[in-house]
Amino acid sequence: MTLAAPTPITPAGLIPPKRRQLLGLEIASLLEATTLVVLVCIAVPLKHVLGVATAVKVMGPVHGLAFIFYIWEVIQTVSAGDWKGSDIVRMVGVAFVPFAGFLNLPWLRRQHKRLGAP
Repeated sequence: MTLAAPTPITPAGLIPPKRRQLLGLEIASLLEATTLVVLVCIAVPLKHVLGVATAVKVMGPVHGLAFIFYIWEVIQTVSAGDWKGSDIVRMVGVAFVPFAGFLNLPWLRRQHKRLGAP
C-alpha cells in the first residue's frame, strides 16, 4: 500500500503576495497621510497660535514612525514588482505633501490592475 503525498491546503483567505504588498502600501500611505495632516493642520497651529507645544511633541514622533513605515513599504513594494522611475518618485513625493497620500490611494488601486494583482 502506497500513501500519496498530502495535497497542500491553501486557505481561501490567503492573499497573493503582490496584492498583500500593495495593500500594505495603501495602509501605510493612509497612515502617513493622516499623521502628516494632523501634524501640519492641527498640532502646529495649536503650538503657534495657542502655545500648546505638547501636540507637536506627541504628533511629531508618531508621524516620524508613520513616515518610516511608509518608506519601508515603498521600498518593499518597488523591490517586489515592476515599477517605473516616475512611479517611485511619485510614491516617495506624496509623503511630503499634506493630503497627497489620500489623493494617491486611487492611483495605488489602479496599480493593482496594472500589475495583475487580483
